[in-house]
Amino acid sequence: MRVKAAIVGAAIALALVLAVVASGQFGTRRRISPHETTSGAVDSAALSITYGRPSMRGRKIFGELVPYGRVWCPGADEATTLTSDRPLKIGDLALAPGSYTLWMLPEAGDWMLVVNKQTNVFHTRYNSSYDLGRIKLEKKALASPVEQLTFAIVKNPAGAGGLINMTWETTEVSAPFTVGQ
Repeated sequence: MRVKAAIVGAAIALALVLAVVASGQFGTRRRISPHETTSGAVDSAALSITYGRPSMRGRKIFGELVPYGRVWCPGADEATTLTSDRPLKIGDLALAPGSYTLWMLPEAGDWMLVVNKQTNVFHTRYNSSYDLGRIKLEKKALASPVEQLTFAIVKNPAGAGGLINMTWETTEVSAPFTVGQ
């Protein structure tokens, strides 16, 4: 009787373990920051930016959580990725169609956008040997804070090309781009 009860108990325990494993909750960490892809069509190019969206949650972001003078990946978890099906020119940097990771070098004054060819990498694994170039970002202060990091791809209302915008806390930075043939 005791052996039969022990076998039944072991079978129930095994069934519970298998149920937890099958549900995906065993051995995985729940993400705090939701992930998003923002897309846009500009001058016949299909562009997308895939990124994790951390929140301020009462923290001072720029100059503290994100220190000045150090390359930073704007996002959480996997590195932020820009994908285009057409050639792009961001500042003086020409990019072939494909995917690239976006990094930033924030400063109290000017910021730089760093475009890197290494994809499928975690946001803390920056390797400058894969950099394709750096572009000065246009920066402005926002009157109201933006709680969650946000990217947007915006068509230039005044003509050809567009902007890659990032807003978070009270900062907005943008990089103008044009689409090649």
